[in-house]
Amino acid sequence: MFTLRCCVVDDEPLAGQLIASYIEKTPFLELAGVFTSAQEAIKTIFEKQIDVVFLDIQMPQLNGIEFAKIIPQTCRIILTTAYDSYAIQGFKVNALDYLLKPINYEEFIESANKALKWAELNNQVFNNSSSKDFIIVKSEYKLIQIPISDILFVEGLKDYVKIYIDNEQKSIMTLMSMKTLERHLPMPQFLRVHRSFIVNTCKIKTIERNRIIFGNHYIPVSESYKQAFAEYINKYSLSAPIKDNSNEM
Repeated sequence: MFTLRCCVVDDEPLAGQLIASYIEKTPFLELAGVFTSAQEAIKTIFEKQIDVVFLDIQMPQLNGIEFAKIIPQTCRIILTTAYDSYAIQGFKVNALDYLLKPINYEEFIESANKALKWAELNNQVFNNSSSKDFIIVKSEYKLIQIPISDILFVEGLKDYVKIYIDNEQKSIMTLMSMKTLERHLPMPQFLRVHRSFIVNTCKIKTIERNRIIFGNHYIPVSESYKQAFAEYINKYSLSAPIKDNSNEM
């Protein structure tokens, strides 16, 4: 069984100590610290590679929602609050779960088990990248398994990526950087063609000038990635070679 290194951030000492006591009596959790402010916690979170932060939302100076935006993406967040009006904001920072105070141990252990399941799935998928044929991402409080062969293209949107799936009208949005996702997609099947786009070359049907067409989506090939894309075309093309400095493809 995995052991998840945890810390608690809550400006109410009694509330923080309650969560800490729950962590200490849960076999697969390890308590790394209890903090009354985000400023106190940040060094431990980065240096000790914390897996899960139980994070209060309403705190002075830097609240939980703001703090969640700077926590490493490898660290999962479980929000704790006395108010039920923060669910949407919790979704925006990709929180793993949302606990409403006062929190009993039964509710706590349900959230802890979600964190454990997340860790086990990520270890299974990402640490065996050589043999994987799917990825698992978190979207809208759910874990979604996506066959890699079904991905059409990926679009980067600041701290999020949108994954477009073949024969699916709705894309899947998850909190992740393009660089992180790119590391887990097999090359050369997947090719970066723009700062904001990665395409599945096996799904390409039409290329028009400097654009790749997927149905109603037109993916631009930027200047920085034009040479690599031209090399891909030349490798499989039965026509005349494409020059990387050409204005047309």
